[in-house]
Amino acid sequence: MGFKYIQKIPTPAQILQEMPMSANLKKTKVSRDKEILNVLKGKDKRLLLIIGPCSADNEDALCEYVSGLSALQSKVKDRLILIPRIYTNKPRTTGQGYKGMLHQPNASEGPNISQGIIAIRRMHLRALAESGLTAADEMLYPENYPYLEDVLSYVTIGARSVENQEHRLTVSGLDIPVGMKNPTSGDLNVLLNSVQAAQIPHTFIYNGWEVGTPGNPLTHCILRGAINRYGQSLPNYHYEDLINFAQAYLKRKLANPVVIVDTNHANSDKDFRQQPRIADEVIRSLNRSQDLKKIIKGLMIESYLKEGAQEVSGKVFGQSITDSCLGWAETEKLILALADKFK
Repeated sequence: MGFKYIQKIPTPAQILQEMPMSANLKKTKVSRDKEILNVLKGKDKRLLLIIGPCSADNEDALCEYVSGLSALQSKVKDRLILIPRIYTNKPRTTGQGYKGMLHQPNASEGPNISQGIIAIRRMHLRALAESGLTAADEMLYPENYPYLEDVLSYVTIGARSVENQEHRLTVSGLDIPVGMKNPTSGDLNVLLNSVQAAQIPHTFIYNGWEVGTPGNPLTHCILRGAINRYGQSLPNYHYEDLINFAQAYLKRKLANPVVIVDTNHANSDKDFRQQPRIADEVIRSLNRSQDLKKIIKGLMIESYLKEGAQEVSGKVFGQSITDSCLGWAETEKLILALADKFK
């Protein structure tokens, strides 16, 4: 056989029973979910800021970072809602490299997915308890979602997963907002097709069951730029890009049309230092156009405690071991500036 069966994975029911969410944290999540929902539905005029490291590889560093965001949230609460990026699964373009804490709870050791499941739930619960901020995670493996379904306030579907049928169908059963990134090709029709598919009911196989879903009306779009056939980055955050996409989006008559702009990846040509400039340009576009302000509801930014990135074997506390990120000083400066500029 081609498969080697390594170990039986604990079920979501087992993990949630062993690592339950406290009553106080449940109340926090209900409150946060309501705030985020109100922004997406246009009832709250604040801007969402989904911000954090490319990958959450170290629990202590991640929790220190998220606690810093919590302190900033109190300063910008009238303009921004901060949603920490706690990304525990990492897609790899060639299948090589660090795949996230789910795979490797200790980045310097080999894979152990059973322990990884425990590690990511423990980290999410600790970050929430210490900061009061519910988080976002990426859905790389749809079957993993039940391990965190009571904790997360936001889910992202990445550019390499957005065309996958299983991701689209699984999202149709979630009851929280899900941002679908445009595919790496930049085809925005594919993106809108993904959103449409996730907003309608389905019947399919999921974790050993035939399941039915109602559709998720909170599924929406994330613009992250594109890569052309020559490997060149093509941004899609400029004013004209946003206007044209908003018009195409509204023609589909989908529920709750929302766009989040990713300031990194192909939009920055993978130059993390460009993120403040890109965020500033998007804010100026929103302040210029009430039509855009009705549909552009947030930004996605990659930042951590230390600027840049290091190898997986690196020992710098709070520095990314995947894509490069803004450091804390620049992060704090950027968040305060965005709150000041967003009218």
